[in-house]
Amino acid sequence: MSYLSAIILGIVQGVAEFLPISSSGHLAIFQKFFGLVDVESENLFFDVLLHLGTLAAVFVAYRKEIGELILAFFSLFTRDQQQAQKAGHDYRPARRLILLIIVATLPLFLILPIKDSIESLYTNTFFVGGALIFTGLLLFASDRFPKGYKTEKSATMLDAVLVGCAQALATVPGLSRSGTTISAGLVRRFDRSFAVRFSFLMSIPAVLGANILSLIDAVQAGIDWALLPVYLVGVAVAGVTGYLSIRLLKFIASRGSFGGFAYYCWGAGAFTIIMSLVS
Repeated sequence: MSYLSAIILGIVQGVAEFLPISSSGHLAIFQKFFGLVDVESENLFFDVLLHLGTLAAVFVAYRKEIGELILAFFSLFTRDQQQAQKAGHDYRPARRLILLIIVATLPLFLILPIKDSIESLYTNTFFVGGALIFTGLLLFASDRFPKGYKTEKSATMLDAVLVGCAQALATVPGLSRSGTTISAGLVRRFDRSFAVRFSFLMSIPAVLGANILSLIDAVQAGIDWALLPVYLVGVAVAGVTGYLSIRLLKFIASRGSFGGFAYYCWGAGAFTIIMSLVS
């Protein structure tokens, strides 16, 4: 693998992982039609590192919120909770957000028995193109949902389960995880900023769990340590572009419009289907 390939893969991973345009769909398109390296099958360790790079971007972008979640978690094991509230540290919203994230993660376990079947769709570019078009429909519809009001203080466990089911559905290649979960949150009347924040925060246990399993497979398959400098360049690019993508999506959410991404997904989906027919 060359430095150029690592940089391209880092950019694709960092941009498509967080913007609602489907990273899995774009990787499938680039690998099928543009000869991009299939890192998952040919270099699994680098694939794991790329995902960890974008995960680091989430930690940086939401460092304040994550810090509050960590403090809220450890406050459960202390006896001075009333004193903390008197001092202005009310951890109850953060604790409730932790519970919502846990509940939203549970539907992913339903995917494990059919994981291989879902991964087999990765090479079906007709399916990927159709999934991208469906992602565009979700984003287009999300702009037309009534303005929501729910945050971690008022969202219900049912809300968390349904958004979690959307995240499980988005394991299908071509469906954007962020686009699907944000749209599901908006359907459940989430505040737009909270829908984006919840989508990214709930990705942390999902990405960590998936990469722990992948890392075990990567170690068993063998790691070419001579390529470590190349890997680190790709990871750095993925982290930086991922952080910028999160900032961009937060800005767009504050303006209340995902229409541009919808049109992009429709174009990318149509392109993929046409190229599949031609080839």
